[in-house]
Amino acid sequence: MSLIQLYIPSDVARFTVSQLGEMGLVQFRDLNSEVSAFQRSFVNDVRRFDEIERKLRYLHKQIEANGVDVYEFLDEEFVGGSRGPRDLDDMEERINSQESRVLKLTAAYKNLQLKHLELLESKYVLEEVSSLFTEISGRQGAPAGIQGAGRGAGRGQDAAPLLARADTSSRRSIGSLDAARAGDLEADIGMSAMGRDINVGFIAGVISRDRIATLERVLWRSLRGNMFLNYVDIEEPISDPNLEEPVYKSAFIVFAHGESLRARATKITESLGATLYQVDSSAERRQEDLIDTMSRLDDLLHILMNNNVARFNELTSVSEQLNTWFAVVRKEKAIYHTLNLFNYDANRNCLIAEGWCATNDIPAIQSALHLATEDAGSNVPTVLQELRTTKEPPTFIRTNKFTDGFQNIVDAYGVPKAGEVNPGLFTCITFPFLFALMFGDLGHGFLMTLCAALLCVYEKRLAWLAKDESLRMFFTGRYIILLMGIFSMFTGLLYNDIFSRAMGFFASGWAWPTDQGGEGVTVEATKLDHVYPIGIDPAWHHAGNSLL
Repeated sequence: MSLIQLYIPSDVARFTVSQLGEMGLVQFRDLNSEVSAFQRSFVNDVRRFDEIERKLRYLHKQIEANGVDVYEFLDEEFVGGSRGPRDLDDMEERINSQESRVLKLTAAYKNLQLKHLELLESKYVLEEVSSLFTEISGRQGAPAGIQGAGRGAGRGQDAAPLLARADTSSRRSIGSLDAARAGDLEADIGMSAMGRDINVGFIAGVISRDRIATLERVLWRSLRGNMFLNYVDIEEPISDPNLEEPVYKSAFIVFAHGESLRARATKITESLGATLYQVDSSAERRQEDLIDTMSRLDDLLHILMNNNVARFNELTSVSEQLNTWFAVVRKEKAIYHTLNLFNYDANRNCLIAEGWCATNDIPAIQSALHLATEDAGSNVPTVLQELRTTKEPPTFIRTNKFTDGFQNIVDAYGVPKAGEVNPGLFTCITFPFLFALMFGDLGHGFLMTLCAALLCVYEKRLAWLAKDESLRMFFTGRYIILLMGIFSMFTGLLYNDIFSRAMGFFASGWAWPTDQGGEGVTVEATKLDHVYPIGIDPAWHHAGNSLL
């Protein structure tokens, strides 16, 4: 290992770190350890890409929420190549534009959903109030004998208050208004079927179904029974944009006379989360409002559908570049985090960096520095010099796709210091061999070898397995599994074992007597004048003192 020092011109610094980062051959030292993270030279650039990453996370969240598929496409040329400041500015401008459009469409969709919720609840309230008033008008216009006939004799419902109705399966009521029959009340709700007015006011709205029982009890006690509550359960759940799941609600109407009682009922219903709606007392006006509400609901549904289509198309265009943008932004953040480790020399207008690298990698690093200077279009090259030092270098172990899995096993127990013997090389043999001693079976070992061989041969096609959390271990350890399978086949051959059964390829060196006696009799085998050529004699598999 060598400690190197770099003098990097300011206009080449980002390209230099990008090239060295793609190679991964240098471990830079922090020369600004005494400076806080907020006082370093490139903190504004880090914040810039933090903000861009936040916008990408928002777009990714919207893509998942709307069920849009994220493309696995990655622009290798843009991600792995040299990106100039103009390329990054164009990318940032496009991300800002996409985020702005998605924000507007999402805000508009939420407002439309709130409006749809309001119109839908208003429709249910109008239908409930109209149904109630129609029933009251029918009672007042029916003859006394007919009106009482349908409710059963002996109940005395002919003399009951006007609003005291019988319960039905879908509509329930509570309370009574004896004062509603008085002729001197001043409020008029437009009911003149019997030639006189009912001087009662009412409020109507929608409330969550699980709170309707609480509303009944609180209103009854607060108004001392001087009220009449009627409600009907809305069969379909209503989607509330402020809640994650649809909720079941009920439309209700509360009759009370006097401004003070109605004001008190209004406060109680609103405190329980109810939404109140203005309903006209005139039947004609209510019918007009209902027709107008239905028409507006139809128009709003068309607008919501168009908004969904526009938002889906916008998010689809974002999903095509999302992985590329994430990769570029994270690389740029890593570049500027690395630049914050360097010292800035204002007099020379350059950055001074120090780092460790393998001595035989210095020519490759110099070549990368030359490419970075060409990419930046600069005539001033980066100067590299090797420093003499007595500091202990970091551990550097060069691995490949075959030895990487074994080295990870060793690193799980401990990382050797620089200059120490690396046991990872020996682990490539000892680990699968020790496994095979415990799992010696020719048949099972062949299946392991076959599966691992397929993963190794088609590793490029099956590279997607590394992205799956549950399958990543099998793909990254494919060479470990391959060797474990081969060694298991070898030990299985020595154990003379295939799928837990003995193999009789050759003549056994032991002979069993033809007369084995009865049950529970110990029978001894006779040793012949030859031995089994390979592995354990299959006769031992059936012996009481078997070796396996």
